[in-house]
Amino acid sequence: MRSREILDLTRPLGEGVPIYPGDARPIFQRVERDGYTCTNLRLTTHTGTHLDAPSHSITGGISVDRIPLQNLIGKVRVLDLEDAGDAITAASLSGKLHGGTRILIRTRASEASSFGPEFPHLTIDAARFLADTGTLVVGIDSPSIEAPGGDGSLHRKLLGSGISILELLDLSGVAEGDYFMVALPLRLEGLDGSPARVILMENEVGMA
Repeated sequence: MRSREILDLTRPLGEGVPIYPGDARPIFQRVERDGYTCTNLRLTTHTGTHLDAPSHSITGGISVDRIPLQNLIGKVRVLDLEDAGDAITAASLSGKLHGGTRILIRTRASEASSFGPEFPHLTIDAARFLADTGTLVVGIDSPSIEAPGGDGSLHRKLLGSGISILELLDLSGVAEGDYFMVALPLRLEGLDGSPARVILMENEVGMA
């Protein structure tokens, strides 16, 4: 069996990781004790490449440890929407999903090392479109899938429709097309999200 190339879409999680404007920067405190090295981490559940759980925006929504793993592992479609502008609409997505239920959106944000007050995001009609087409997961390379200053309605629409959200991916150099994705958050009991390791492999016929 020939080996398949593995593409890592995860932003390196270090002191220089891009963050959502206004969020606290992560802190890494290295401790040397009894011949061992241990590092204390202080970061939010939405630092770096991460997965949003329904409880992030919906009272009573399920936590990140209860998201079905089969939703996060399987065939995924990458869309190149770098030329769509910052507001990605239903029209931007129409005709491009090709039946995919896991969707990753590449924008200009994959090349960014920091973010100001404007960045690519979905519009509410795009969220409704994804919900209507049975999407399981949607990911984007910006720090939030919702517009800066949004009221949370887009998150609530996606998460309330059973759509998991991946944010701050690195899709630079990833061509539009179909792949096999593994997106695994930490099993953080009862929490609203988690940093995640997200990888792509060349898709093969028969993989769901």
